[in-house]
Amino acid sequence: MSARLLTCCLITLFCGLAQTASAASLRCGNYLIQDGARNGTTKYEVLKKCGEPVSRMGNTWVYKSAARTKLLQFNNSGTLVTIRDE
Repeated sequence: MSARLLTCCLITLFCGLAQTASAASLRCGNYLIQDGARNGTTKYEVLKKCGEPVSRMGNTWVYKSAARTKLLQFNNSGTLVTIRDE
């Protein structure tokens, strides 16, 4: 019984981690833009990989795909801080 419980807990944990990772990323063609990258993704890198956003509202950029809308928040020095679904 305890092995089943452990298996269920691990499956739940991995599903939660996968969901968290997908919520903090944006796919642009072959590129994956992620917040919290080790060296920090810059506005320039995002523009180079994803092109021009649909709109810019200060340090918040909006990218839309057929599936969803993503909001990218940059800090004042131009480094990506968060990515979230709208």
